[in-house]
Amino acid sequence: MTRCKAACVQLRSSDDVAENISVTSELIRQAAAEGAKFVATPENTTLMAPDGGAKLERSFDEGNDPALPAFRELARELGIWLLIGSLAIRTSSNKTANRSFLIDPQGVIKARYDKIHLFDVDLPSGEKYRESNTVEGGSQAVLVDSPWGKIGLSICYDLRFPQLYRRLAKAGAAVLTVPSAFTETTGKAHWHTLLRARAIENGAFVIAPAQGGLHANGRRTYGHSMIIDPWGEILAEAGEEPGIIASEINLEAALAARARIPNLEHDRDFALSVAPSEGQP
Repeated sequence: MTRCKAACVQLRSSDDVAENISVTSELIRQAAAEGAKFVATPENTTLMAPDGGAKLERSFDEGNDPALPAFRELARELGIWLLIGSLAIRTSSNKTANRSFLIDPQGVIKARYDKIHLFDVDLPSGEKYRESNTVEGGSQAVLVDSPWGKIGLSICYDLRFPQLYRRLAKAGAAVLTVPSAFTETTGKAHWHTLLRARAIENGAFVIAPAQGGLHANGRRTYGHSMIIDPWGEILAEAGEEPGIIASEINLEAALAARARIPNLEHDRDFALSVAPSEGQP
């Protein structure tokens, strides 16, 4: 197969894990009922806590997380590929992993990806984020085979590191997933530009499900889940409200884009030379 209908589930998750599982499951069912065979949810699908400490208190190790068996059974029941954008998976007494799970139509976890780049930022708006205080960063890029092409996994802040996507694309990724919970401030400034750039420069589809709106903990996320084709065209886009968007993806479009602009083939290693300052020998 080269074609597949893909869908993004947009959420406004709270700190109530059970409620988030229920809401997410209903939207996944809706996407499948509309013909989607690949469904992706955002970062922090089942838990948007007020701070890292609260997230740690409400998180589980992988073997005891209540969301995983529910979503695995849902993928099996619906016969879909399901990307859970991320769950907070406890890895120690003081750290979690921000982990994506790709589940196949038999309910088998085909891949796990731990977010590599952690969001430690002071924004001009006064917002402060220190993800590394309670999150253990990943160290491995992940590429997965699917019936319609290879899928490269990433999460949110990874989007600002193009070398990750270039490596995935050069390894064969035709689809890049970017489940996110972008802040409203950074989303307005950069979300569209960064997502389209990652699609264009790699000749790949970008599937980016997002959190959107004002959450119960007071945080506001940008929303605007998107599906973008390898030429940079936005095929589907959400607003701020929870819901689903969907579009067909076709591996042949990625091959065509890479044939028109063969930059992946032309990519070269190079040395860096630093010229001396004026007046120095």
